[in-house]
Amino acid sequence: MAEPRRILFLALFCLLVATTIAGGKKQKEIGVTYDSRSLIINGSRELIFSGSIHYPRSTPEMWPDILDKAKKGGLNLIQTYVFWNIHEPVQGQFNFEGNYDLIKFIKMIGEHGMWVSLRVGPYIEAEWNMGGFPFWLREVPNITFRSYNEPFLYHMQRYTERIINMVKKEKLFADQGGPIIMAQIENEYNNIQLAYREAGKKYVKWAADMAVNLYNGIPWVMCKQKDAPEHVISTCNGRQCGDTFTGPNGPNKPSLWTENWTAQYRVFGDPPSQRSAEDLAFSVARFFARNGTLNNYYMYYGGTNFGRTSSSFVTTRYYDEAPLDEFGLQREPKWGHLRDLHRALRLSKKPLLWGTPSVQKINNDLEITVFEKTGSNICAAFLTNNHSKAPATINFRGIDYYLPQKSISILPDCKTVVYNTQTVVAQHNARNFHPSMKGKIVKWEMFREKIPNINDLPVKNQEPLELYSFTKDTSDYAWYSTSITFDRRDLPMRPDILPVLQIASLGHALAAFVNGVYIGFGHGNNIEKSFVFQKPISLKPGVNQISILAMTVGFPNSGAYMEKRFAGPRAITIQGLMSGTLDITTNHWGQQVGIDGEKMQLYTEEGSHKVNWTPTASNRADGPVTWYKTYFDAPEGNSPVAVNMNSMAKGMIWVNGRSIGRYWTSFLSPLGKPTQCEYHIPRAFLKPKNNLLVVFEETGGKPEGIVIQTVNRDTICSLITEYHPPHVKSWERKDNQFRAVVDPVKTGSQLSCPDDKVMTEIEFASFGDPDGACGYFYKGNCDSPKALKVVQKYCLGKNECTIPIERQLLDDPSKDSCPDIAKTLAIQARCGHPKKNIS
Repeated sequence: MAEPRRILFLALFCLLVATTIAGGKKQKEIGVTYDSRSLIINGSRELIFSGSIHYPRSTPEMWPDILDKAKKGGLNLIQTYVFWNIHEPVQGQFNFEGNYDLIKFIKMIGEHGMWVSLRVGPYIEAEWNMGGFPFWLREVPNITFRSYNEPFLYHMQRYTERIINMVKKEKLFADQGGPIIMAQIENEYNNIQLAYREAGKKYVKWAADMAVNLYNGIPWVMCKQKDAPEHVISTCNGRQCGDTFTGPNGPNKPSLWTENWTAQYRVFGDPPSQRSAEDLAFSVARFFARNGTLNNYYMYYGGTNFGRTSSSFVTTRYYDEAPLDEFGLQREPKWGHLRDLHRALRLSKKPLLWGTPSVQKINNDLEITVFEKTGSNICAAFLTNNHSKAPATINFRGIDYYLPQKSISILPDCKTVVYNTQTVVAQHNARNFHPSMKGKIVKWEMFREKIPNINDLPVKNQEPLELYSFTKDTSDYAWYSTSITFDRRDLPMRPDILPVLQIASLGHALAAFVNGVYIGFGHGNNIEKSFVFQKPISLKPGVNQISILAMTVGFPNSGAYMEKRFAGPRAITIQGLMSGTLDITTNHWGQQVGIDGEKMQLYTEEGSHKVNWTPTASNRADGPVTWYKTYFDAPEGNSPVAVNMNSMAKGMIWVNGRSIGRYWTSFLSPLGKPTQCEYHIPRAFLKPKNNLLVVFEETGGKPEGIVIQTVNRDTICSLITEYHPPHVKSWERKDNQFRAVVDPVKTGSQLSCPDDKVMTEIEFASFGDPDGACGYFYKGNCDSPKALKVVQKYCLGKNECTIPIERQLLDDPSKDSCPDIAKTLAIQARCGHPKKNIS
């Protein structure tokens, strides 16, 4: 008995010692709480700089680089939706593989030292097919989406519970030691809530209760939900939440901005969508000056809508104007200007989180906001000029501060301007597409789909079936065909008069054929999806075949009663017959989902051997409903890869059997140009040689004009004035002291090449009054003859360089033709790999 007693004594002694040590040392708090000021993560108040990055819109091979650039851009939180329809495409069958691997993505974010905001949905909008809902959900009997409807509530809870349990099992919530610090249920429900009346109110409460009951270890949010239940936080979405957000749904909740739109998604037919770095920075600074402590950029990286995942008419490229473009390249100055903003706000962190705010309104446009802790040197100020046209000067604590139009200056010590939202110190760049030499396409082959008649199609019905319900989201395409017999006396007698085929369609597009001959193409648009197709046709005495290839361009993603949307041909008539107009809508139709090439999977190596391909004719455009195939080698280098489809019209693209999305270059914007010409081919899709490229063209194009390209942002620029503040990295806050880290602190033009490249050429340099944008600079009336040589001396052959903005360096005072103006230094440089010395 002595030995067991001794062991018990030792165990009790060790426990006593451990308890004593723990009692004498404060244990680190784990988890997330909040109050009216901020989120409190693991016991610490935090300023949150967040960016939306969606895992299915890139590849796992791209994730590390994208997350690394997000981290270097100053982010500490990544926000992502969870996409129900990719995870459960068939009821009860789940997929979390490849770029659908949610768990891998969340873990990778944590490994990069960032937190996660998980937008579970399950309705997400996101310009994603059916707003994230799987098609099978639409066919559940008696279902009403996003309402207090028993079938919907059942399936929503079942799916949400599965996602939460997956994450919980991997211990990914913050209170388990993981990176997920908050989650979102539903999405912008206030936009449609009134349509459901009392059922809408009950649904909001049910959704919040359900989410919190499933997991209550982190905060839950509802965005744009003014009447959000007490146990969730209502957040803001929009462009100017610093001015439009009336605050969260309760006095003890922080102000959180879950979607700050970095531009706007684009639909086919749109002109370019832009939002300047300056406007974006102003909105963020304004929100933090008004007690905001979390801003999320939607999107920080948009990526690619691979396959058929985009919603109605949305382009394959998604939010390309984000700080990281579709290819994962830094879009400057947006990326750099926001990085600098985050640093300036971090320098102001203590005043923002522990100081007391006060606001001095000077006039309608000028405002001073101060965060100060009494009895300490903790103080930060935001000086605001809200006038969109005129600069101004503000006197703050005895010092005059110049403010450009529509700008905010940040003073982390209430003395020193380290950042102004309008004066961009970060470099600029321009994107370049270069034809690949190694990826050059040598020859094309083609296979044309057979134009079916009524007897070729397996499904028979009196009238055309509704397109969404017919295809069930398994294909963009459905054939409809009917036959009709005419006597010679039924047809116009004059040769200059032809009958007209009219098809009233609920959307989205169609190609029509009469007796196997293509007669035309028609389509709607994102605003008005329905359209009327009218084309003259040639009919013959006897039997005539009328065939229609109806097309969807994604399913709807927003609005009330999404389960009750319809598409496809609804009324079909032939006008101009001798007996008048003939309605053939109920003439009895043969019908088929998809096209034959899809069923044979001609886009795969195996499937491509199932038909006989013939060489294309290079001197003319080929016809509609045609498949094209070729092979190409992986382009040189490591730059991203794209395929230029400008010579084609509308269709789908596959590389090595993987769909890179829809293309539609024939739908021109008001500028007379396609909305999107270049389509991203991830490097992960490629082999070193003999990559199979297959294109299905719906209306006709010239495949010989298709070009494989590499993409870079090797054109870098700087545009700095004499009144720009020095770079924000010139200061730091250490041991509660704000101080400069360089001496002297100077304004300078800073350039840096991506990767391991160096500046091989200075393409433009002007010190005076130059104007323009990166890639399009031009000299003004005032220019220094010294500027180019100075820039070349400082920068050529280097990966990065800094040119001081000093007149004695950049100009010759004896030859200065404009000494009285505030001058600007504009530089454009070309980056490339350094030439190797050959001994």
